[in-house]
Amino acid sequence: MPVSRRTRAIAALAAAPVILSLATPAVARGGPGQHLAKKLVKEASGESAYRHLEAFQKIADANGGNRAAGTPGHDASAAYVYGQLKQAGYDVSYQDFTFYESKTLRQKLTAGGRELPVAAYQFSKSTPAGGLTAEVKAARVDDTPGCSLDDYASGTFTGRIALVKRGSCTFQEKEAVAAKAGAAGVIVYNHSGTDVVHATVGEPGNAHIPAAGISLADGEALAGQLAKGPVKVTLDVATEAVARKTRNVIAETRTGDPDSVVALGSHLDSVPAGPGINDNGSGSAGLLEVALKLAKETKQTRKHPKQLPNKVRFAWWSGEELGLLGSEHYVKNLTEQQKKQIKLYLNFDMIASPNAAQLVYDGDDSDKKGAGPGPAGSAQIEALINSYLDKRHVQHEGYDFDGRSDYGPFIEVGIPAGGTYTGAEEIKTPEQAKKWGGTAGQAFDPNYHAKGDTLKNIDKRYFDLNIDVIAQAVGTYAYDLSSLKG
Repeated sequence: MPVSRRTRAIAALAAAPVILSLATPAVARGGPGQHLAKKLVKEASGESAYRHLEAFQKIADANGGNRAAGTPGHDASAAYVYGQLKQAGYDVSYQDFTFYESKTLRQKLTAGGRELPVAAYQFSKSTPAGGLTAEVKAARVDDTPGCSLDDYASGTFTGRIALVKRGSCTFQEKEAVAAKAGAAGVIVYNHSGTDVVHATVGEPGNAHIPAAGISLADGEALAGQLAKGPVKVTLDVATEAVARKTRNVIAETRTGDPDSVVALGSHLDSVPAGPGINDNGSGSAGLLEVALKLAKETKQTRKHPKQLPNKVRFAWWSGEELGLLGSEHYVKNLTEQQKKQIKLYLNFDMIASPNAAQLVYDGDDSDKKGAGPGPAGSAQIEALINSYLDKRHVQHEGYDFDGRSDYGPFIEVGIPAGGTYTGAEEIKTPEQAKKWGGTAGQAFDPNYHAKGDTLKNIDKRYFDLNIDVIAQAVGTYAYDLSSLKG
């Protein structure tokens, strides 16, 4: 997840934390959709899906330790997924696209004669040789810091370097808003941990001003100095864009109404720093396992597969870690008619975090945090997932529908969306530790975007649970979309 994942014996994280119920709950009796959902929940297990995680780990180990977009590791991961789906009987295709990789040439920040650790935004505009020296001015810190021009209303930012806290909107949006406010540059500081912010604007054409990231401690220190009087810094960054190629993997059932598509996706690429087994081998493996079980139940390998009312389409995106590039490319290349054919999109990005929370995208904005509600139908998707978790006696919380993962491009064009997430670099609160166990005061995934995101970084219980969520949704929506209008 940018800027963002075995056993059947999982389950219900009820009243007392980490107490597991081994029984799979009954699905309400009903039509063929309920029957299919029940079958998929029974057959698609974390134990079975674990073999896909092992395959991703082996691929990373054989290819420099990662599966990043544009590398042999990602190409091999895409070929693995493609082969599994083709053998299962799906109509499968690659969607190739070109992206740009950012090469950092210079990154330096000096404040008060002291050099601070800093990371240039990928694809940042370059400062003049020797750097940009200017006064710093802080954007307002609220629930959506630096995400709207209102956060710059305290005074002029023209010719100054904006200091912005990380959170809520994307790094690209923060850079663009700072530029609109007249800032000559922007420095984004972290909202947690000790690392500097590693950010991107996605591609060269999105860059407006020099931009870089620093740590929480250094950002708060700068903000404290600003409260006492003017502060000047020198920001010196330069980047170069290098063209690379990668591909999405798209598979769909051979039956089902092409004007009524149920779409699901997970990103397949890792960051260069590690193999990405939780982020997002977990979502990719879970989605693949459900797709394979659906193929078996609907006899996709036979000449006359079982007829489904709705076509089910699965996608494994590339370039998510570079700024949702694969999903953006896919949506951008849909015609208006094709967009209308997609009735909903479900996203699964990091579903097995080792210090997990059970989070559901807040499609109705009932939590009133950060971004607003999703397109019509998103609230009903959230309700369906919540209802299933409630039947499993699993406590859950909403998670801000901020477009940070691959559902973002879909909601931008009005397609309802939803999904689950078990947390990344966010810190688990004491209240959350009481709900789900684990360690308060630590990140949901301490190995997020790091070398340690290996097979050892997986919580198999949550992996299994969230695969069941995927299975339940696929079985339900393949037959019946009426709940989207509830």
